[in-house]
Amino acid sequence: MAALRKICGITRRDRRRNVDILKELEMEKDINEVLQTRRLTYFGHVTRMEKDRYPNILMHGYTHGRRPRGRPRKSWLDNITKDCEALNLTIQQASRLANDRVKWRNTVRNKSSRSARTSSLSQRL
Repeated sequence: MAALRKICGITRRDRRRNVDILKELEMEKDINEVLQTRRLTYFGHVTRMEKDRYPNILMHGYTHGRRPRGRPRKSWLDNITKDCEALNLTIQQASRLANDRVKWRNTVRNKSSRSARTSSLSQRL
């Protein structure tokens, strides 16, 4: 949203709501929805890869050694798990569903269109 504000020349001091800016720009999807859709699409791509390919190994692998102090960083798989919860799926169910490209694509696309519809309905109320 900060990028859209900068493009439009609107600052936080102008006290304009994000919802109003999105309406003004006639944008249907929020940037979070776009990122969620792209993450899920790439998750399906990596899931369908051969098991000896590096992206697939990295998705399921762990690093050895000492962790830095402080709060642990959020991993990519943590984001995927959260996105799958929005679809009412576990990560295992999503992996099985992602093996069929057509079903996975329809699931991800229908999810994003459903959330856009529900957000537009909540804005109208």
